[in-house]
Amino acid sequence: MLEFLLDDIFEVERLDPDGKKFDKVSRIEARSTNFDMYMQLDVNTEIYPIHVGEKFTMVLAPTLNLDQTPDSGYYTPGGRKSLADKYEYVMHGKLYKISEKGSASDVKVEIYASFGGLLMMLRGAPSHAAKFELDQRLFLLMRKV
Repeated sequence: MLEFLLDDIFEVERLDPDGKKFDKVSRIEARSTNFDMYMQLDVNTEIYPIHVGEKFTMVLAPTLNLDQTPDSGYYTPGGRKSLADKYEYVMHGKLYKISEKGSASDVKVEIYASFGGLLMMLRGAPSHAAKFELDQRLFLLMRKV
């Protein structure tokens, strides 16, 4: 059984809430169905078009290796099967900030990651952020439902 940092289904609520900044990139706002997580994510819409109302499965994983061995940091072409084979859109990045927001009775954790300049902000209950660590390398994998 594969261990994921996060595995949930999200529904796109808004596209480019602050206006379109780049031709090939859109910022989506989405909410997860299982963990009630809120997410802002930059997506290269030239290669992976996405629209308001669409649902997608998103996984955050520390490695693409099916045997869960750590990622070497190098691309090794070959016939090896990987987690990426099961998804349509894959990004590799680094978690650069974890912060808490809200009052003592309603604390939310915000997780920030950068995927080569495409940013993600994920907000939710602290219990869903227990597996995340600062400077952690991770893979974001998406597939439309």
